[in-house]
Amino acid sequence: MSEKKKTKKGWGARLKSILGYVLFFLVVGWGVDLWRAQELVSGKAPELTAVSVQGESIDLLAMSQEKPVLVYFWATWCSVCSTVSPSVDLVSDGYQVVTVALSSRPDERVQRYLGAKEYDFTVVNDEKGLISRQWGISVTPTLFIINKGEISSVTTGFTSPFGMWARLFLS
Repeated sequence: MSEKKKTKKGWGARLKSILGYVLFFLVVGWGVDLWRAQELVSGKAPELTAVSVQGESIDLLAMSQEKPVLVYFWATWCSVCSTVSPSVDLVSDGYQVVTVALSSRPDERVQRYLGAKEYDFTVVNDEKGLISRQWGISVTPTLFIINKGEISSVTTGFTSPFGMWARLFLS
């Protein structure tokens, strides 16, 4: 067999192996995500009416009547959130996004953090953890898709912009 044919066969086998691993990790990740989120998916979304750190009045259930809303629970101290927040900021350019900063200290600190990172998404500061308890949040980051007052999707941990767009589109 020529050297050229050996190389082609080697790349084909490697590509299949890599795709197999990627598929395995996607399926396992999806399964773990479903298992962790099962206690959070309960149909009707909890009420969320508040004033954002930007001074906007938020009524999540009213917002979700027209278009789906991505609700993102995060924290300034969360390392995984630092990789998800830029994606949420990107998605917020075309979709309704409400974020909830968990135990991230006073509004001024959250505003400084947003300014330093150049994030434009709407933030409700849950300084005392009342909102997160009402929603049953135990992991950051956690993302919900709310459509017409109903929870249509929940995910925890790292999520890509594509994953967020797909969930919003499918809700």
